[in-house]
Amino acid sequence: MAKIKVQNTEITVLNVNEQDYISLTDMAGAKDGDSRAADVIKNWIRNRYTIEFLGTWEMIHNPNFKVVEFDHFKMQAGLPSFVLSASEWIDKTNAIGITVRKGRYGGTYAYKDIAFEFGTAISVPFKLYLIEEFQRLKSEEQKLIGWTAKRELSKINYRIHTDAIKQNLIPAEVTAKQASIIYADEADMLNVAMFGMTAKMWREQHPDLKGNIRDYASINELICLSNMENLNAVFIDQGLPQGERLVKLNKIAIQQMKVLEDDSNRHLLK
Repeated sequence: MAKIKVQNTEITVLNVNEQDYISLTDMAGAKDGDSRAADVIKNWIRNRYTIEFLGTWEMIHNPNFKVVEFDHFKMQAGLPSFVLSASEWIDKTNAIGITVRKGRYGGTYAYKDIAFEFGTAISVPFKLYLIEEFQRLKSEEQKLIGWTAKRELSKINYRIHTDAIKQNLIPAEVTAKQASIIYADEADMLNVAMFGMTAKMWREQHPDLKGNIRDYASINELICLSNMENLNAVFIDQGLPQGERLVKLNKIAIQQMKVLEDDSNRHLLK
């Protein structure tokens, strides 16, 4: 569940079966208030153009859509006595583009294409701002996914790193506590090479933050750190002392960050 704000109206976006559905109920509230949101949606659905739009969308995306029932609604559309609710549309035609939810985030929701079309019933400016805010939301989600992927990659490489420590730096028959000191020492060596401080120094400087220094690293820093963990594992296998590894890794970190930051800021022609 996410929220976007369109012209001072907060609109819920739900993930249903890996697809984004936008609250028509929230959108309708921007036109006539929450008390009449259901009426706004009903008036929109009973419109002949809307039924044709919904039916066409379903025929494209829904192999189980009941076309016969759709044709029946299309024939009735426009008559003064014709009334159609979202629930009835879903039940009769087996539609998937619109869904009605109960509970905490209850209301009528629609797939983004349909929600954008419903935005026209509110106002043209509202529709355009809705599209813009939804796209901004998706862009932010992609950035978060990218950061998470890089963080997981860093964790995987850290396992490679700790395995190299275990095989080459930890003497036989040490206690678990002694081994953890060696692991932490190597991790802090990487922190100093990358961030210029140990984990303890970072915690002392940021007492109000949860997690550790790597949880607040940028994507580029995580990429660089991941590379450094792999290189440190190689240097350990080669028998290089920690002091020499620290100097090498610090130089590599500076060089790689310059390249990564320059690449991030470069505007490429498409």
